[in-house]
Amino acid sequence: MNILKRLSAVLVATVLVTGCASIKTDDWKSCAMAGAAMGGAAGGFGDDHDHEDFLLSAVGGAVIGGTVCALMAKEEVVAPAAPVDSDGDGVVDGVDACPETPQGVAVDSKGCALDSDNDGVADYKDQCPDSAAGAVVNELGCAKPFVLEGVNFHTNSAELTDEAKSILLPIATAHNAHHADVDLLISGHTDSMGAEAYNLSLSQKRAEAVMAFMVSNGSDANKLTAVGHGESQPVADNGTKEGRAKNRRVELTVKK
Repeated sequence: MNILKRLSAVLVATVLVTGCASIKTDDWKSCAMAGAAMGGAAGGFGDDHDHEDFLLSAVGGAVIGGTVCALMAKEEVVAPAAPVDSDGDGVVDGVDACPETPQGVAVDSKGCALDSDNDGVADYKDQCPDSAAGAVVNELGCAKPFVLEGVNFHTNSAELTDEAKSILLPIATAHNAHHADVDLLISGHTDSMGAEAYNLSLSQKRAEAVMAFMVSNGSDANKLTAVGHGESQPVADNGTKEGRAKNRRVELTVKK
């Protein structure tokens, strides 16, 4: 058997026996060693047992084994790990300065909730989102008592209008979700039309109606206090229709 035939046999044997077609590239040395062993074995067979054939077969087997493995081995591809965004705000944890932002809250490039008026109270919790620059605000984001604009009642009653309910609903939800530890004072006010005692009683009932609505929509009753002030604290001229409309109001204040 001549040397070429032996090496051909080594080529086939190397592929079949060492499994080079399915190994990792870092195993090419093993293939080369296996090829050398089989090449040397092939050189030992025959009639003349030529020492030179033995060496040539071994060297050839090693070259064939290593080459076949290098050409046929499959690289092990490791997919990169997907970046983690625990709070789902679009900013990955590695750069998120506020990693526990509530679901659905708008954030800045650092992953922190937006604070449009820079008062220290994030927009999603801020009941007064247009505070003046530098204003000292309370936990609601308000620099002064928060007037519940649009929270009105049917004439001479403490029954909330549908519009008033639609305004109060997100306020009650926000108090429950974001300000549950904040004690609120609900203050009712009237204009000066009618008897003073009647106005005081009406303002109390209206404040209590607001409180009842907030409690029915998640607020903690222990964190709310309703007080009526009647006509005693006007903010506008009761001599005009516009002024009286401003005086008929409900305010929220953070209790200290």
